[in-house]
Amino acid sequence: MLWVKSLHIIFIVSWFAGLFYLPRILVNLAMVPPESVAERERLILMARKLQRFSTLLAVPALGFGLWLYLGYGVGRGPGNGWMHAKLAVVLLVIGYHHACGSLLAKFVANRNTRSHVWLRWFNEVPVLLLLAAVILVVVKPF
Repeated sequence: MLWVKSLHIIFIVSWFAGLFYLPRILVNLAMVPPESVAERERLILMARKLQRFSTLLAVPALGFGLWLYLGYGVGRGPGNGWMHAKLAVVLLVIGYHHACGSLLAKFVANRNTRSHVWLRWFNEVPVLLLLAAVILVVVKPF
């Protein structure tokens, strides 16, 4: 079980690294002047590659988490309300990942309507989600 838990943590950390950096690229994209075509294309290429890589990291992160839950029973049974809250946070993280992809698609189609300020605030969301998940798993408040 410790190997599965270790791999779960490694892939979660790696996935979140992408979720921390991808919105930052989007902030930079929102600040690119319209005449800077090369800069815009370079940032879009970077964002696309990071989105794909982050998605590839999310799959084993979720898979190892399911293995811990279904295979070893981590968080199952009475007195494990923290796991229900953590699973809700996981759904929010998946939704955030999807939202990043949607924002990137709008940039690619040149239809972004979000300001760099809005994107800076959006960039803080994964910090809060990670904070909630770690506290739920380590402290197990309920």
